[in-house]
Amino acid sequence: MKALLNPEPSFSISSLQIKRSTYSDALPPSCLRFPLTNFNGRSWRRKLLRPHGGGLKMKAVLDSAMMEQFGLKESDIKNPALSSTYRRSEIPKANPTVLDAQARVCTGPTQTRPLSEEQAFKVFDTILRSARGELKGEEPVSKAQLGAFFAGMTIRANAFPEETQWSEGEKRAMDVFWPLLVRALPPDVLFIADPEGSLLGTGNSVGPSFVGNEAKEMRLVGALREVLAGGHLGYEEVKGVLRDVLPLGSEDEGLASGVSESLLSAFLIGQRMNRETDRELKAYCLAFDDELGGAPVADVKSLTHYGEPYDGNTRFFRSTLFVATVRACYGESSLLHGVEWMPPKGGVTEEQMLKFMGANTSLSVHQAKELIEDEKAGFAYLSLREARPSLYSLMGMREHIKKRPPLATTEKVQQFVRATGKESIVAGFYHEGYEEPLLMLMRRRGVHSGLVVKGEEGALSMTTRVRAATASKGFPVNYCSGFRSLSSETALEADGVSRQSFNLEVDARNYGFEPTETPRTDRSVSKNIELGLAALRGEKGAAYDRIVLNAGIVDHLLGGEGAEDVIVAMERAKEAIDSGKALKKLLNYIEISRKMK
Repeated sequence: MKALLNPEPSFSISSLQIKRSTYSDALPPSCLRFPLTNFNGRSWRRKLLRPHGGGLKMKAVLDSAMMEQFGLKESDIKNPALSSTYRRSEIPKANPTVLDAQARVCTGPTQTRPLSEEQAFKVFDTILRSARGELKGEEPVSKAQLGAFFAGMTIRANAFPEETQWSEGEKRAMDVFWPLLVRALPPDVLFIADPEGSLLGTGNSVGPSFVGNEAKEMRLVGALREVLAGGHLGYEEVKGVLRDVLPLGSEDEGLASGVSESLLSAFLIGQRMNRETDRELKAYCLAFDDELGGAPVADVKSLTHYGEPYDGNTRFFRSTLFVATVRACYGESSLLHGVEWMPPKGGVTEEQMLKFMGANTSLSVHQAKELIEDEKAGFAYLSLREARPSLYSLMGMREHIKKRPPLATTEKVQQFVRATGKESIVAGFYHEGYEEPLLMLMRRRGVHSGLVVKGEEGALSMTTRVRAATASKGFPVNYCSGFRSLSSETALEADGVSRQSFNLEVDARNYGFEPTETPRTDRSVSKNIELGLAALRGEKGAAYDRIVLNAGIVDHLLGGEGAEDVIVAMERAKEAIDSGKALKKLLNYIEISRKMK
């Protein structure tokens, strides 16, 4: 840690020589192009031309023969340029009026914003008209929305501090609408809204007597009673509920487990509102580890699991995919994981970028292991869709819950593939208070090193931008906290003395980087790719600096071999880019993954 805490002030990115590379000459022809489609679904080929005038250029030409070469139909590949277009069209849209209310009332004890009287009347009127089938011009209020909204209201009344309990306006609206809602809402929603039959003072008898239908639902109801009262559950209880109810069925089938969507959504958001305990988070993290059998083991000396927020970036450049290609050049293998699109942000993700570039994003865990072991690639991306189908089945419900459930934290700490060598986990966070739970889960995973980063947008990308004087309270961007094991044993087996903990704020100026504003992408997948590819071509600028910074700092903090000195680690990352090796890794990955069936 000494090198990072006492950086050499003389280091300067701009002072280093830029090497002329002939990396494109080493690439097979099939690596230099990949099919894309335009907004109309028509096939395009983007061909990476050899260096001319000091840079690698991209040229798009119409080429339907390329689709035939890979045995694809035009409908097989869709590469829209904006992240919002990756939302699955089969997911029903939520009612916007109630969804806005959920954003206010389905959050923590201090973050909740009670509804005004006008807002409350509008929300309850919308719910009533939807329940009666009289709602016109808006999407109906879904079962998941009803569960989440009324769970938020109940928990606020039972367990929140006075300032975030019901407002006077909410009370008046409930006095007017509850007698009508009792006759219109189904029993499961009435239970969530008034589990004890006394909260609303109208003698509702459904709540106290409600037990659910099948055995699995009865178990969920019992657990939910505790949650709605502001209480907490044990590890086995949470794990049992999750394994009972997941995976969900298709929209047409309803819940395959036979439980109510309202009850499940209330359970998920209720646990988050109560601030999950370590036991509860462990259950969410580990419940489905054996869903597809044991994790395959890659024969590599080092493997870093990257836990980016699954809902992506909506504003700034997302660098992790490109960082992984850099680190692969010197033997630091990486496994990235996520989804194509995830609420609530619905931002740019690694899966969108890889799909846009023509890579196979439907790899199995065993195929990911092969790519990690393949020296031509050295990293892999796994979709949650393939790695944990049960958790992926919650995608639609999560949009209707609106706020992030506990899984938004725990899905970042997964080990879909193991390694014979050392393993590390890196995860991004935004809200203060979740850094220690994330590190706890990493220790529980038994990895040698763990790191949490408050990057931009709560993602992993540390920035070279100078911290604003008016920055929000809490940990600043570029805050890092973690641990690394100093022994050859895993952190799980270590006795605590051999584990070194650290926390610090990374100031890029201390390592020779000139302050720059972070490149904006504003949900543009193609812009994020353009920035990343330009950097991997060796073009100096803000994106290049961020890739170097993030690769070098992570190598150093995780205790990577050859990264004891952070300055040396960054120079190594620069060499991987300037030599063309990092770009070649990415192109190789696209080519190899496409051949996997």
